[in-house]
Amino acid sequence: MTEPIIQARQVEKYYAQSSEARIQVIAPTDLAIFPGEIVALLGPSGSGKSTLLRMLSGLSRPSGGNVLWHGRELESAEISVSIVFQSFALFPWLTVLENVEAPLKARGMPAIERHHRSLRILDTVGLDGFEAAYPRELSGGMRQRVGFARALVVEPEVLFMDEPFSALDVLTADNLRGELLELWQKKTIPTKAIFLVTHNIEEAVLLADRIIVLGRNPGHVRTDFRVSLTQPRERKSAAFTALVDYIYKVLTRPDVQPAEMPLLVDGRRIRDQRQMRYEMLPHARPGGIAGLLELIVDLGGRTDIYRLADELAFEIDDLFPIVEAAQLLGFLSVEEGDALITPEGREYAQSEILQQKELFRKAATDHVLLLRQITRALANKSDHSVPEDFFLDMLDEQFSDEECARQLETAINWGRYAELFDWDDARRRFVLHEHEGEEAAEPAPEQNAT
Repeated sequence: MTEPIIQARQVEKYYAQSSEARIQVIAPTDLAIFPGEIVALLGPSGSGKSTLLRMLSGLSRPSGGNVLWHGRELESAEISVSIVFQSFALFPWLTVLENVEAPLKARGMPAIERHHRSLRILDTVGLDGFEAAYPRELSGGMRQRVGFARALVVEPEVLFMDEPFSALDVLTADNLRGELLELWQKKTIPTKAIFLVTHNIEEAVLLADRIIVLGRNPGHVRTDFRVSLTQPRERKSAAFTALVDYIYKVLTRPDVQPAEMPLLVDGRRIRDQRQMRYEMLPHARPGGIAGLLELIVDLGGRTDIYRLADELAFEIDDLFPIVEAAQLLGFLSVEEGDALITPEGREYAQSEILQQKELFRKAATDHVLLLRQITRALANKSDHSVPEDFFLDMLDEQFSDEECARQLETAINWGRYAELFDWDDARRRFVLHEHEGEEAAEPAPEQNAT
């Protein structure tokens, strides 16, 4: 059996809190990267894709577990990796050639040798003739080519790429993917394995020999499988579409265990663990949810999420939060990559604005624990007012400080739209909505006396 280049054993990432609790970003995870494969790592925003990449590449130390390089501890091994980032991350004051030479210069390579090697790699990635140009003179695609050249010039055994095509337009990204695949298949580059972090499902199916899908809260491997499609891959083939749909299903149905996923993580059942936790609210606005539902009604009540994103010219990572929000509220269900509108969703999409608010209010209080807690706390306070910090303290047992703020921001948007409560930004306090306040106060004896 082929030995892995990199092997992660029960690696995890967490951040300690002032209390005994901690924020778990990555649950204990086993993972290996083998020679001769392109591995694509997919997952929703916040699932820890980049965090896992940094631990595997040695940029970040895991909080627990260990990472091995050819069987040796990463800290004591002489590793050979490079990283291509989403941003071009070039030195603007250096020429193209000087940018590519930079990592070789940092390693102490003699000037003549690094010059010749850099010229060869620039020619390989199609930048011959631009050696003296500065980054500001280049298009986005050409700047990312410089990024690839700089990563490849050190002849890494493993090339890590963190969403390298996401900042490019569609045609440029497609062109660069094709060129990277050609370099890989023709063995023009000495790299033995590529580890690609992406949010683009189609990109993963086009390039990868193996696909890993992460779940979130905390990040964990939901499924890890090999892609049996031969290269080159045809996007419109039935097998390609079926694989894309399967991955959509895994991503959009976080509470359904895929067959490949272990039932236990760190000795506990995933479902049991989640039932005691806050749902992670997708960061979607009520208007976006309503717009999506109206589109799906017009499409007959069912649509393929992938095709819908393509038709709307949306990045799939931008559409996912809206789909997840509608699903959380009970307005949509997702089956094998298709979004199906529920009776409640159809009623919501076809109602007038005031009726939509009432339906949203009921769905939010039925399905969202945080909103139920906010409204109950406000109803029970004598002045019907609660400071923001009260809820941040509850959330910080589960989320990072940044995510706590984002969760509360989404809860505020949803709650104000549904007229569950008001928000006093100057005092950073929740205040019971006047209409709701009257209803909440009704059972009190002093109010019933009238």
